[in-house]
Amino acid sequence: MVVRCQYRGKDLLLHIKSLELKGYTIIRVLSLATVKEAGKDFTYLIVVLIGLGVTGGLLYVVFQELFSSSSPNKVYSKAFNKTRLHPEVIGVFGEPIKCFGETSRRGRRQKISHVEYMKDGLKHMRLKFYIEGEEPGRQGTVHTESKENPETGKLEFRYIFVEVDTYPRRTIVIEDNR
Repeated sequence: MVVRCQYRGKDLLLHIKSLELKGYTIIRVLSLATVKEAGKDFTYLIVVLIGLGVTGGLLYVVFQELFSSSSPNKVYSKAFNKTRLHPEVIGVFGEPIKCFGETSRRGRRQKISHVEYMKDGLKHMRLKFYIEGEEPGRQGTVHTESKENPETGKLEFRYIFVEVDTYPRRTIVIEDNR
């Protein structure tokens, strides 16, 4: 039951709950402040739930980027492993072979140049990164293209080749499935 009353010139709404216990009637009066407090608590609950939703979304995006088999980092790792194990690449560059991405202003070379696009309803990805071997001055550029397999949904290499950037210039084909 809600009762409206005045106290010091202000209108107050009082919520009255009654409970009968062993012949005694217990009356509990809830003031408007109690109702306001419940509304504030509910608002905080909504803010916390929104925060949890945003955090979950961010974790999902990070997980997909780092651990998905179709992320640029995974394709880059697979392409580099195939490149560094190829006997012709080892013969030209020597061992160990290091790889790196585009140079940024801070001197870090971790950004891998990649392009993702859709063609015929399938996801395609092109990557470009650089390798350097033990042989002094030997550098090369690795080019790859991957295409989504419609049956498995994973990216498979269409081609991987290395362009030797120093004299004598040549191209080493590691894989070609075109």
